[in-house]
Amino acid sequence: MRTDKLNAKGINHLALVCRDMAETVKFYTETLDMPLVKTVALPDGGQHFFFDCGGDTLLAFFWWADAPQAAPGIASVADFPAKPMSAVGSMNHVAFHMDEDELEGAIAKLKSRGVHVSAPVVVNHDDSAAGVAREMHEGVWIRSVYFRDPNGIMLEYAATLRGFGPEDVAHEPARAAEPVA
Repeated sequence: MRTDKLNAKGINHLALVCRDMAETVKFYTETLDMPLVKTVALPDGGQHFFFDCGGDTLLAFFWWADAPQAAPGIASVADFPAKPMSAVGSMNHVAFHMDEDELEGAIAKLKSRGVHVSAPVVVNHDDSAAGVAREMHEGVWIRSVYFRDPNGIMLEYAATLRGFGPEDVAHEPARAAEPVA
């Protein structure tokens, strides 16, 4: 056993880039009810704002007037779960933990606040070949609701239904055709 183990306690924050900070603040504070807890004016004229997303974690956004435009399907997911692929090094989606019994209410709140929720509305992830099931069953390990913020960032409310054990690590990691040196 290693005695020099790094001692991370979890995720502190995830930093993303937005197209309009005012629009982003309105969405996260008013639509998702996440308090804005810290703002920073950057020396280059940009901004860096932090939202409390629960569980002692933060979601942060950078804004620059001249940031490159979004590239859905390349730098971000095109549509989850229908078209989930995005480029190497991209941020695919952000998942916020939610208790299962709160999912349906969250869907109703999102829709009432004008947010489009991806279909199927609740995705039942299981270990089948398809990875998802239409109906809830005992093999479903997480239930998810997917939606976008105003920047096109794919977000998820995720309810994990069980703990993981050694049997959940059942696949060999894939290799690129030509590994990068």
